[in-house]
Amino acid sequence: MTIAIALSSALSALVLAIALVLPSINSPTVPFGVRVPAQRADDPAVVRQTRIYRLRILVGGIVTAGVCVAIYAITGETLLLPLSVLVLVGFWYGCFFLANHEIRAAKAAGGWYEGVRQGLAVDTELRTDPPRFPWLWLAPALIVTVATVVIGVISYPSMPEVLAVHYGAKGVPNRLAAKSVGTAFSLVFVQIGVTALLAGIAAAIIFRSRPDIDPAHPVGSARWHRRYMSLGAKALLGLAAMIDLGMLGSSLLMWTGTVTSWAQLVVVLPILAAVAVAVVVLARNNRERDEGDEDTGLTHREDDKYWRSGLFYINREDHALLVPRRFGLGWTLNFGNPRATMLLAGVVALIGLVITLRFGG
Repeated sequence: MTIAIALSSALSALVLAIALVLPSINSPTVPFGVRVPAQRADDPAVVRQTRIYRLRILVGGIVTAGVCVAIYAITGETLLLPLSVLVLVGFWYGCFFLANHEIRAAKAAGGWYEGVRQGLAVDTELRTDPPRFPWLWLAPALIVTVATVVIGVISYPSMPEVLAVHYGAKGVPNRLAAKSVGTAFSLVFVQIGVTALLAGIAAAIIFRSRPDIDPAHPVGSARWHRRYMSLGAKALLGLAAMIDLGMLGSSLLMWTGTVTSWAQLVVVLPILAAVAVAVVVLARNNRERDEGDEDTGLTHREDDKYWRSGLFYINREDHALLVPRRFGLGWTLNFGNPRATMLLAGVVALIGLVITLRFGG
């Protein structure tokens, strides 16, 4: 029980911290997903909505945590603990949508783009000289996956005839399955799927994403985007390696028939640590740095029509598969690109694989 409480609390704290700091680390020209001229970044409407958003998040986080703890104390149901994280995420995006709506209204009422010189900047060298794919960062995930296969093959003859394929909140197996190649190596298939999916997304970031270059400082902005793409790809490959490490640990528990209250930590801790590191690295580099470029006097085009509620990008004329998020870290799909459907299908297939292999027994 204590482990479940600690893990849920750590995840809730991470979500709450991200929600609170995002307005400060996102680009000032897209507050809460609304494109505004640079001179309007500190408009009273933006400042007010940022303050209200943070107050709502803070109060909502405290209330959500208090209610879930109280319900858990009454019912003793551990499922409510991770559920509190989902409630907090839902509340977070509700606060975001309210702020987005208010800033859009203020922008329209004040005519913020009237008389503003709009421009578009592109980095043509991304086609001729794209950033290199960080192959060395893919090696740890491949090594862990191969090690899992080798250990599994060696251990297969001595494995119990009945394998624990899932552990409950107390670390006690609650789903069992007869030993077979499919059951014993189920998590290897998950490793392969996760590694292939995240490596594919990393490649898409390098070769199929469109940087949002600031026309006011095009040279420095292009340099920054190149560095950020490389960091994003490395973060994904590092996450793949840690997920694979968690799958290796879970496989060892299954293969040896070990029953321990720490079973959850074997899987969750590596993944949670990787997510936390990726968030910190991306957050520290999420905003374009001033590299002393001369201001061209241009500002971004007003392109809110392609962004639904500031979160979902839909532009059938844009061939990019990924574009930088307006609110958050990393990239989001261009839902107007047919290839986005294929990528989403891959994610759904991987989730289906995990459910089938881990819960079908």
